[in-house]
Amino acid sequence: MLASRDIVLPEGDPSDPGEAETVCGLGNRKNDVVNAVLKRDGVTPYPGSVALVEALDRRGVKMAVVSSSKNAPAVLAAAGIADHFPVVVDGAVAAADGLPGKPAPDTFVAAAERVGVEIGRAVVLEDAVSGVAAGRAGGFGLVVGVDRGAGAEALRAAGADLVVSDLDEILP
Repeated sequence: MLASRDIVLPEGDPSDPGEAETVCGLGNRKNDVVNAVLKRDGVTPYPGSVALVEALDRRGVKMAVVSSSKNAPAVLAAAGIADHFPVVVDGAVAAADGLPGKPAPDTFVAAAERVGVEIGRAVVLEDAVSGVAAGRAGGFGLVVGVDRGAGAEALRAAGADLVVSDLDEILP
């Protein structure tokens, strides 16, 4: 985005404060704004997603969240659903553990290992083409694409076994 606007900033360091005139500083400033909005406005989760998570939780299904965002824990808390996910493998965890992001399967594999589920018996629910590709590349038992705009065909082409438009379609 910066290059397309002829903006040149030094890379900086991930520890740069939000005020720093660096790429990392700009990213940290964006995170500060996102977290302020989350705190002020909260998040309204998709009702079908909440219904599925609650149904799975009642059945004792082990669940984790995988996200490239370092804000995933704050988003889950703002949505009121953090307690359902004992494991969150987000951008911060991936960076700390040296895990490549999607479409590499490593973050999904790490999440399955941390909740104690064999990969072949684990399910990936994903709305991004790169995430579906990661689930397929990891050999997960079922990869469900959630079409929130990526397109059903694109999700199938990336390796989704099933594509739904809302997670309430797979409620038990």
